Amino acid sequence: MKILHKYLLKEIALNVLLVMLALIAMFSFFDLIQELDTLGKGSYGLTKVLLFVLLSAPGHVYDIFPVAVLVGTMYSLGQFARYSELIVLRVSGFSVASIALLLLKIGLVFTLITFFIGELITPLSEKVAQRMRIRATDSIVAQEFRSGLWVKDGNNFVNAEEVLPDTSLLNIHIYEFDHNAKLLKTRSAKSGEYVDGKWHLKDVSETIFSANSVQINEQPEMEWQSLIRPELLNVLLIMPEKMSAINLISYIEHLSTNKQKTTRYEVALWAKLIYPLACLVMVILALPFAFGQQRASNASSKIFIGILLGVIYQILNRVFAHLGLLNDWPPLFSAITPTILFLITAICMLYFAERR
Repeated sequence: MKILHKYLLKEIALNVLLVMLALIAMFSFFDLIQELDTLGKGSYGLTKVLLFVLLSAPGHVYDIFPVAVLVGTMYSLGQFARYSELIVLRVSGFSVASIALLLLKIGLVFTLITFFIGELITPLSEKVAQRMRIRATDSIVAQEFRSGLWVKDGNNFVNAEEVLPDTSLLNIHIYEFDHNAKLLKTRSAKSGEYVDGKWHLKDVSETIFSANSVQINEQPEMEWQSLIRPELLNVLLIMPEKMSAINLISYIEHLSTNKQKTTRYEVALWAKLIYPLACLVMVILALPFAFGQQRASNASSKIFIGILLGVIYQILNRVFAHLGLLNDWPPLFSAITPTILFLITAICMLYFAERR
């Protein structure tokens, strides 16, 4: 059993790697074509364009890993069927269920790899890539409105006109209200930098409103304690789907504390936890095709079917995520439904393969 497991793992892993390299090369080429539009802007030269494409590759690896697992497994099992190795296994006493169990162990390895890439590598590489690109093109990180970024912090509303790639802020305006929504004071600062758990504001102008007077104070520097942290501002650098689960949980807690809607980030969190499990589903989905293949079937048909199913899976993920946001579906339902549908399909196909 161990020898068979190692043999299957080696063959499937090799084919998955080859499929992955081919898909990554294709997506990286598309990234390169897209980035050529901004080539020469600021200091964004060819070297930095290539570096940006390279740093974006782990994100593509995470996105297409289940597709590569499906295509690689289908191709490998098709080769086993072509050379009658699957027939030998069946004659040796291996049922479809026992072969599926072996594939699940292999799929578990791919699941752990996918989770590792999505949790540790992709968030870091995406953040570095976006910061490098923004610095080189002399852009700002993001702004939700023409007036810049707005964030709710307890009873305060914070407006930063610009967020720099190192998450420092420029032209900051802080509006502090009491529990009755009465304006107590405003602060304006030219810049702010997060150091040792606090924001250090520079060139601060503070206006305090009382019942009968308005007091204005000017200070060269001021410390500002806030729930807003650079980790939260990193949300502006990468999409929620590319963030780590830890950062998503932290940002969801921040939004919940400030009574803001968290649905999009909850869907992204559940997808982050469930998406790696798609590798388990894909190896099972590939098995019925091996038993249904004729020995003379060619590899191109397996690759085409695998890519088609992978594309359908990715489309379903996007569709259910957006439908969940529009219809306020439970985040877990939106994230898990495509995987459950593919799992049911795989089990049904295995059942009919076993009956034959």
